[in-house]
Amino acid sequence: MRGVSMPTHQYAQLAEAYLQPRILNPGEKHPQVKVPDILSLAMTTRAYTRVVMRLRAQAESEARAVARSHVSPVQSRPATRDGQASRPATRDGQAVRRSSSSRTPSPTSLYSHGKSSVSASNQTFQSPLVRLHRAPLLRVFVPSPEGEWLSDSSVVECEAELKRAGVLKLLRVGDVVWDVAVGDEGNLGRMVWDGSYLVDLDHKYSRMGELSPYFHSLAFSPSYFHRVIRTGVSTVLNPGGNPIVYIDVSPWGQELAANLQLLQDRATTATPHGALHSVVHWLHRSSFTIRPPVSPHHPHAYSHSQNLRLPIPNVAGFFIDPGWYGTVVVEAEGTNEGLADFQARCGPGAFPPRADNVTSKMRSEKEKGSRRVYRVLREKSRPGEIWIRAVREKERVM
Repeated sequence: MRGVSMPTHQYAQLAEAYLQPRILNPGEKHPQVKVPDILSLAMTTRAYTRVVMRLRAQAESEARAVARSHVSPVQSRPATRDGQASRPATRDGQAVRRSSSSRTPSPTSLYSHGKSSVSASNQTFQSPLVRLHRAPLLRVFVPSPEGEWLSDSSVVECEAELKRAGVLKLLRVGDVVWDVAVGDEGNLGRMVWDGSYLVDLDHKYSRMGELSPYFHSLAFSPSYFHRVIRTGVSTVLNPGGNPIVYIDVSPWGQELAANLQLLQDRATTATPHGALHSVVHWLHRSSFTIRPPVSPHHPHAYSHSQNLRLPIPNVAGFFIDPGWYGTVVVEAEGTNEGLADFQARCGPGAFPPRADNVTSKMRSEKEKGSRRVYRVLREKSRPGEIWIRAVREKERVM
């Protein structure tokens, strides 16, 4: 109860008070300043973490029960009292189509973006601590003598706190762990579990921190870390506060090359003084489709594909989250440099080889590490159609 009711900024205040040096006066046995009980605070965060993991298990269990209760698309007509199959209602001898379809919803509609096609009345689970298909925000309390940046020893102690809480075996890749003793500003103290260790956030393209390139973004829904890992807003580079994702689009390079277009686009930009201007600019736009897996052994496999998983190309052991199923629209700069960067992202063979000079080769080699970096355009995206924009090396802030 204290973990839920206690304001999060108080953890940092108590941790700072604990780390303050206390000098005893001559003849004084105990310091005058009251030392915070950090063991009690650590136990509070352990209990909070256990409750969050318990709520996630409950939410997923109820979601599976709701999914199993869906009506199969192949079913006989409902029988009447005399055992005969009922006929559809007619008007003037013509069959009237029912307003409610008996089709099973799309296999992505139940899981895409954390939303369900089932009506709200069927969803019994509600909690402000856990949301389905979103990363949980677990808590630990480890005062950091080094300040806002956790040292290696502090990170190891955070992992030990998870073990003491008894949730180490329940953690999944992508779970976010927050050391509340560091502070509540931005993404301070936030780390991501990689399956074995806690990984720090990456600060190359955001001063607040983004998901590390160590993770494969296709394995998580596009909104999985929304509001859990806070997104920095920049009036020049990122006015919409769109998050960074890491995607290798080269397996769909041929499709991207076939759909590539050079278009004019109108956008609203903000000046450093806050004024809004409408700007027309050129951009390259293409798209590819991620299709749900289909079993060849079942005549109605599309409705049963929720149990199948689509592996991420060239990545062993990871699978594409259903939230990415559908069309993925890719945007790049409308300049020659933007086109060259886009062609390099599509991989060899998608476009004819370019005649590069020494300068372009040096630029291409420099930007080689950023060819997986994109931003999800949240204002354009919707379930079944995700928009991403290529982020180039020149947008780095660190």
